[in-house]
Amino acid sequence: MAVRKPRLGRDDWTAAALTAIGEQGLAGVAVEPLAARLGTTKGSFYWHFANRDALLAAALSSWDETYTDAILRTVDAEADPTARLRALFVAVTASERAPVEVHLHAAADHPAVAPAMRRAVARRTAYITAQLTALGFDQAEAERRALFAYATYLGHIQLVVRIPEAVPQGPALEAYLGTVLAAVLGNSKTAANSSQAGTGSSSGMAAGRSANSESSNSSALSP
Repeated sequence: MAVRKPRLGRDDWTAAALTAIGEQGLAGVAVEPLAARLGTTKGSFYWHFANRDALLAAALSSWDETYTDAILRTVDAEADPTARLRALFVAVTASERAPVEVHLHAAADHPAVAPAMRRAVARRTAYITAQLTALGFDQAEAERRALFAYATYLGHIQLVVRIPEAVPQGPALEAYLGTVLAAVLGNSKTAANSSQAGTGSSSGMAAGRSANSESSNSSALSP
């Protein structure tokens, strides 16, 4: 007697759509190829979704929950802001996340993607900013450093996907991420005091000197 296949749900289609985005970008979200991937028919798709746009919206919602909200909830359990930033850097540079992130950032100007991407970037940078203000940076400096951290992340995942051999592995990756963290953190007290004194440029130089001295400490990401 033939074994009856379990009925596919919305989550199955959404997961398949995210996988396809990681492989092909938005072009991968097409009903017939996804049905073939899932071993079902288009009828299953239309049981759960009105059209492709509805599936794409569900995939973006799942991406936001998995790649932003869930990560931030996990790292927020760390005891202090530095530990949270360390855990965040480790989590978001995990290579399995990179393909979906790269393709969605590349499609950030697409009408269906833009609102979700802007929300996610704003939420992510706001979280980094909050950790930096807790460490003593004023709001403006914290926002600048958060943007720097996010831009560094985007460059990193581009390398992971496009030129993976350029990305260090193992202990070398830990040392690299330690350097990034040191550059983002700099010296919070020096930066805050200089900013309050109205010497923005000297604040940047002081932070840069501190980052250079700290970057040699490869234990920045050690537990």
